[in-house]
Amino acid sequence: MKKYTYTESKDTRSGFGAGLLEAGKQDENVVALCADLIGSLKMNDFIKEFPERFFQIGIAEANMMGIAAGLTIGGKIPFTGTFANFSTGRVYDQIRQSIAYSDKNVKIAASHAGLTLGEDGATHQILEDIGLMKMLPGMTVINPCDFNQTKAATIAAAKYEGPVYLRFGRPVVPNFTPADQEFIIGKAVLLNEGTDVTIVATGHLVWEAIQAGEKLAELGINAEIINIHTIKPLDEEAILKSVAKTKCVVTAEEHNRLGGLGDSVAQVLTRELPTPQEYVAVNDSFGESGTPAQLMEKYGLNADAIVAAAQKVIKRK
Repeated sequence: MKKYTYTESKDTRSGFGAGLLEAGKQDENVVALCADLIGSLKMNDFIKEFPERFFQIGIAEANMMGIAAGLTIGGKIPFTGTFANFSTGRVYDQIRQSIAYSDKNVKIAASHAGLTLGEDGATHQILEDIGLMKMLPGMTVINPCDFNQTKAATIAAAKYEGPVYLRFGRPVVPNFTPADQEFIIGKAVLLNEGTDVTIVATGHLVWEAIQAGEKLAELGINAEIINIHTIKPLDEEAILKSVAKTKCVVTAEEHNRLGGLGDSVAQVLTRELPTPQEYVAVNDSFGESGTPAQLMEKYGLNADAIVAAAQKVIKRK
């Protein structure tokens, strides 16, 4: 098992803030809109550098999406910012009609995704957003794993032509990917080569997958670990190549097991290479209040859960 280390833990939402600032420096057409959550979205540095390119919309998320769509007509590259719950479920009609159907170049930046929003509870946690967004024709869906990758993903999204859903989180997590990485939308990252089981993970579950790989190695199980930062378009080639070798797969995500990464992988395998698969995801329920660590433990979204799923799926070969 390849060893991964880190020197600091940082929140992925701060990676977005850093990436937004850099994207703004690289392209004067990059603008930002926020629904009264500047601090939570880490937009302060962008606003300080480019005050004339920021629009505070207030608690009016649907209006924000419409304004963002309109800004693209003038050649602007708008990033909208609010919590993932309010970036999707609250404004789905506006995204569908004004952004996706119209193929507008809007970047929907969604913070506080999944259970790790923590103590704010089920009304603010969203576990359906990946499914909602990936079903929209033409929508790119990105879910990076740490600060560095989120920064790189934000810069890449600004350069990409077309609507993008960029999902990230609230808690600090290990920052282990290279600061100078090349982020290629739709291209998975192979973290460890293995022969016994494929672990396909996204977002906060990528680090947990690495920890699981180390635990599995101690048990004599050699796991191949893939970081799927782009859920749509999915890197089907990377998945099929790996599963053809290992003959089984575990998918891991901070999302409902219905509609997320696991479903996307299952569709590929059903069509191309029927394979035993186990899911590490929330089992079709809402969340609740608690610390991120407590919630990840209760809902089975950690390294131990991935180890158990790997052991189970290997027996199904």
